[in-house]
Amino acid sequence: MPPVPALPSENQRGILLMLAAMVTFIVNDTLVKVASADLPTGEIIFLRGLIVSPIVIVLAVRRGAFANRSLLFHKTLIWRTLGEVVAAGLYLSALFRLPLANASAILQVVPLATTAGAALFLGETVGRRRWTAIAVGFSGALLVIQPGLDGFNIWSLVALLSVFAVVLRDLASKQLPKGLPTLAVTTAAAISVGLFGGFLMLFEEPVMPDAAVLATIFASGLCTVAGYTLIIAAMRTGDISVVAPFRYSFMIWAVLAQVLVFGEWPGPLLFIGTGILIATGIYTFYRERQVGASEARKALTAPPAR
Repeated sequence: MPPVPALPSENQRGILLMLAAMVTFIVNDTLVKVASADLPTGEIIFLRGLIVSPIVIVLAVRRGAFANRSLLFHKTLIWRTLGEVVAAGLYLSALFRLPLANASAILQVVPLATTAGAALFLGETVGRRRWTAIAVGFSGALLVIQPGLDGFNIWSLVALLSVFAVVLRDLASKQLPKGLPTLAVTTAAAISVGLFGGFLMLFEEPVMPDAAVLATIFASGLCTVAGYTLIIAAMRTGDISVVAPFRYSFMIWAVLAQVLVFGEWPGPLLFIGTGILIATGIYTFYRERQVGASEARKALTAPPAR
């Protein structure tokens, strides 16, 4: 049976939840970028993990997320967690060395790359129009990265590599067993990313954080938990095709944070490239909705099997 469309009021709540999630994520990115002036990458990831992990563990235990322990070692969960860890390490390393809006803009390639990955590795049908949108979207990403121009920064490529790790995470998420609770998945990611930060610390010069830096990281940890909670609620409340495009509000907050907190104005190529990414991403969302509706109609009108 095709999914039942959400009511207008549910879509409105889903949109508000998605907008709130994007605010918490950009506040998190801003806080960890501020903390990076005093602490190395691994130490920030590890300390944030110490904050986030106990919170999600308590929530998971209270919700009975670990009841089916056999699923906690499912191969798709392992692949998803690996993608989460690599994505966090690469993206935060790039974020600490790039303007906030540039790193955020590169991350907007994710929806397009996920669509391409689903076609290549999961056998999902992607038509000529969506492949064209993906190609155009990647050209927008090149405008942001600016390869071969004076504005090029090698860390832009690191941010782009993080996109492919996110795609691995998202494709594995599609294959997770249905009986595996979301909180169990979140707990595995939080603990693994924190431990990865501890591993990175072995290759860094340790720094004793002061109270202000600890408070900054603590606040970023709370934002991380709130962001994931809000985005899960958003995707479960409204129609995905209606709610998901509001992920792109992230870029509005990223530009504002870059200007207000770091005093840096983005260049014109960033705005052009981001505009292309957002336009092609939204088109892809709606095209997927049209294709899904068409397939549902065919299923309903098909003659019964004899």
